[in-house]
Amino acid sequence: MKKLLLGAAALSVLAALPAYAADPVDARRMAQDIKILSSDAFEGRGPATEGEKKTVAYIAEQMKAAGLQPGGDLQGGTRAWTQDVPLARFTTKGPVNVSVRAGGETQAWTQGEEVAIRAAQTGIDRLTVRDAPVVFVGYGVTAPEKQWDDFKGYDLKGKVALVLVNDPDFETGEGDFGGKAMTYYGRWTYKYEEAARQGAVGFLVIHEREPASYGWATVKNSNTNEIFDVIRKNPSEAHAPLEGWVQRDNAVDLFRKAGLDFEALKKQAQTRDFRPVELRGVTFSTDYAVDAQKVVSKNVVGVLPGKTRPEERVFYTAHWDHLGVGLPDAKGDRIYNGAVDNASGTAALIELGRAFAKGPRPDRSIVFLAVTAEEKGLLGTEYYADNPLYPLGTTVADLNMDGMNLIGPAKDVTMSGDAPLTLQDDLIKLAAERGLTFSPDPNPQAGSFYRSDHFPFAKRGVPAISFGAGENLAKGGAEAGKAAAEAYIKDRYHQPADEYDPNWDLTGLSQEVGLFYEMGRRLANSNVWPEWKEGAEFKAERDKTRSMRR
Repeated sequence: MKKLLLGAAALSVLAALPAYAADPVDARRMAQDIKILSSDAFEGRGPATEGEKKTVAYIAEQMKAAGLQPGGDLQGGTRAWTQDVPLARFTTKGPVNVSVRAGGETQAWTQGEEVAIRAAQTGIDRLTVRDAPVVFVGYGVTAPEKQWDDFKGYDLKGKVALVLVNDPDFETGEGDFGGKAMTYYGRWTYKYEEAARQGAVGFLVIHEREPASYGWATVKNSNTNEIFDVIRKNPSEAHAPLEGWVQRDNAVDLFRKAGLDFEALKKQAQTRDFRPVELRGVTFSTDYAVDAQKVVSKNVVGVLPGKTRPEERVFYTAHWDHLGVGLPDAKGDRIYNGAVDNASGTAALIELGRAFAKGPRPDRSIVFLAVTAEEKGLLGTEYYADNPLYPLGTTVADLNMDGMNLIGPAKDVTMSGDAPLTLQDDLIKLAAERGLTFSPDPNPQAGSFYRSDHFPFAKRGVPAISFGAGENLAKGGAEAGKAAAEAYIKDRYHQPADEYDPNWDLTGLSQEVGLFYEMGRRLANSNVWPEWKEGAEFKAERDKTRSMRR
């Protein structure tokens, strides 16, 4: 889940709030779908598992029962309910041995505690690193358009680099990288891509709670599990052998033993003058086996054909997957049920399909796309965007749902990141009609725009957003909303505790899904094409297909 606004605490319903009776969505029915999809029987909905089979079958059954048509792969001239998504799956086999040598002493690090190393994605069956020199590379950014280069020609071959998470101006709040708002350079995914380009043995991202926007539990659970990627001809071009995270305190200890001041070097890294710094006398070693397999996961696709312009399509998306079965929590629970993240978004997707199928047929077609492997790097949507079932040039917009409001009505709506789109203006207008204000992303430093399934559409030019309830709750205001968001991230996000709660207040769910319904209904009955605004980074890509839109 990337819309970091939700908790699992129940709040009272305020009778004074408008209940949008015209919105044909049923919160109780959605809650039942959430309960089923997040039950232990679905085993945390991990891709390429028995849990996936149950999940895909359930979603397809519900779409069919709603009256949608299958919109997936062509098979013998007819559409299936699914789109095959071929993926590479990487799993560590046996123990992950990790040690560091510093100050003349060797210390073992425990996988999942001091360090979280991902299964290597380069196609090797064993990763062995022996006494590799360790280098600090600041934020690990090469951005020619900003005249920024953290490497300055330093040769990283044979070396392991320590890299800071987020952007160089995160802590100062001002600079060339959006201030507090994370750019793609701040994402850990970018750091790993840069490790491959630099020819390093690998990068270890130094975990710090605030710039990462989540705690160590999230890092551990997301990186010590199965790792997936798209099928690549040359995987080493996209991945260095070693990708992982290290606890801040352990990194600071290495700096200290090398006679370096971590905080002082971090300040240097916030400037253009920074140069890589080797931690003298510090080396890193690891050894573990890797099981690499090719698997086929599934996107689920339902379609409601348009009445007059069926070739123009409005998309709703939500990811059905979660983390599956992984490391146990303190209670011994190993199933990562993912109730909020994202059984709730999947339930909303299904309910929207029901609502549109029962209502007046819209002019444009509506596609309901439940995607796989979001938790593995937006892979299901990336695959769809690279292999679209329907032309992206005549895709009107994508409205993405990732973690729905289960804590009661809000007075505002917000977005995951800032989207310089006319769609944002449409959202603000619609919200105002319903007595709701618009609040910018309350956590722009989290880089949410790059972390949800609208992004693969957006970077290919399709107008695409993730939006939903804000933090200003009807009961308790912004203070209560912020507290609920922080509690969810701390105690449930990417943890087994993200489970169905019968005490959820479903009024906010009705409010939020109703907003999605009306947003999509207006787009589907309009002849207007949403646009990126001047200066938006994805406008040029959209403009390439302008001739396809009437």
